[in-house]
Amino acid sequence: MIISASRRTDIPACYSDWFLKRVQEGFLFVRNPKFRHSVSRISLSPSVVDCIVFWTKNPLPMLDKLPAIRDYMYYFQFTVTGYGKDIEPHIPNKKNVILPAFIRLSEQLGKDRMVWRYDPILFNDRYTPEYHLRAFGEIARTLEGYTDTCVISFLDNYSVYGQAVTGLQAEDKTDDFLLDFSSKLAVTAKEHGMTVSTCAEEIDLSPVGIGHNACIDKTRIERLLGTTLSPLGKDTAQRSECLCSTSIDIGTYNTCPNGCRYCYANLKGDAMVKLISARYDINSPMLCDRVREEDEVVENKNARSLVRRETDLFGGAME
Repeated sequence: MIISASRRTDIPACYSDWFLKRVQEGFLFVRNPKFRHSVSRISLSPSVVDCIVFWTKNPLPMLDKLPAIRDYMYYFQFTVTGYGKDIEPHIPNKKNVILPAFIRLSEQLGKDRMVWRYDPILFNDRYTPEYHLRAFGEIARTLEGYTDTCVISFLDNYSVYGQAVTGLQAEDKTDDFLLDFSSKLAVTAKEHGMTVSTCAEEIDLSPVGIGHNACIDKTRIERLLGTTLSPLGKDTAQRSECLCSTSIDIGTYNTCPNGCRYCYANLKGDAMVKLISARYDINSPMLCDRVREEDEVVENKNARSLVRRETDLFGGAME
């Protein structure tokens, strides 16, 4: 079983104490976003969790707590962009805080467990192509040797979620423009020992050496574990262009205080985020929520290890 922590909110930045409490107690609850009275009980036993994928823009609150999850394999999807407070209002200073945190985390875990995300890329009067190329280059230089993977996407991918991006004045760009722009990112990344791939993008950037990425990546996980996993299907809960393998997301929508203007996980606005995140209780098995009397709680049927074991001639697992 693969745990996603989380596409729905920044658990390392905002809720790491809750997560570690869940690890200590060995389980948590997740409410189905589409069927509100359906709640799954998820085991967090190391015997069934093969890997945890963390998504964050600021892992600092979690860095000193990593020894508590030493029994798990995990890696980080770490977003570092060139945006200012107008786009990412509650992210600490990139140069003085976030980039040093990336480096510190990479030094602890190794670069194979660090994926740098420069996404989503939006273009407007302030964040011009030239601005992005300059910001991307500065970040790539700083992170050289601390990751070998960069993931990009473009803002138009997020429009399907219908979140309000009024005021960003984002510009649409042609495929030819994006191909040329992306080629420059690829060249810069290569100069600093990195490859670039896209997240849930329909556009084909392979002519400039950029492929499609799976953020929940079976190949990466197998490499980190040093073993093979049973076949994993595509995560059908994600967009059609997404190549991620199936995972269980343990977050709650509309709970991320980062407040990023492009975020699809805070669809109901800042006021609702404030209201829901105020329900945060480190002792609750469910993030910013609780099990209610009308809820149906079921054990998650996918709570099992996917590690493939060698078999002997008689079909039994070899010890």
